Amino acid sequence: MRLVMLGGPGSGKSTQSNNLSQQLNLPVISMGGILREAIASATPLGVKAKPYVEKGDLLPDPIMIEFIQQRLVQEDGGQGWILEGYPRTAFQAEELDFLLEDLGQPLDWALYLKIDEATMVERSLNRSLFDDHPEIVSTRIGRFHEYTIPLLEYYDAKKKLLTVNAHPEVDQVTKVILAQF
Repeated sequence: MRLVMLGGPGSGKSTQSNNLSQQLNLPVISMGGILREAIASATPLGVKAKPYVEKGDLLPDPIMIEFIQQRLVQEDGGQGWILEGYPRTAFQAEELDFLLEDLGQPLDWALYLKIDEATMVERSLNRSLFDDHPEIVSTRIGRFHEYTIPLLEYYDAKKKLLTVNAHPEVDQVTKVILAQF
């Protein structure tokens, strides 16, 4: 199974990705984790990404596409994966579809973890990640609203979108997701 996890900051994408990874025995490909590691290691792509991440901005599509191309060709993804934090735009979703077609890895579902904005802020500020500060969280929420609606419409038109209320307790959300497959 190949899943794309969608949701705003603090919606539980990482938590649910990890839960589903354990339940479905699939690797999680976390773009946030990949970006943080690349920045900390000062890889060439990490150096390019750092100024955008520090401001809470989305990375330009060519940089994101390069990151995802490098990751999806690794051996552990051949039988399926959970992609968390990518795509962020409808253009990236189209590019991902082209890449997956080339790799023979069709997407099964785009899973949208839906929460309200107040919950996004509260959950994000309660985390201890280096980029979870009020002004950066606010910027990320703004970007989320700007780019996510077209992305949800893109996957809905392809009959690949599953929307789940992500407000309940973590385990309850996981059960609801698993019942969808």
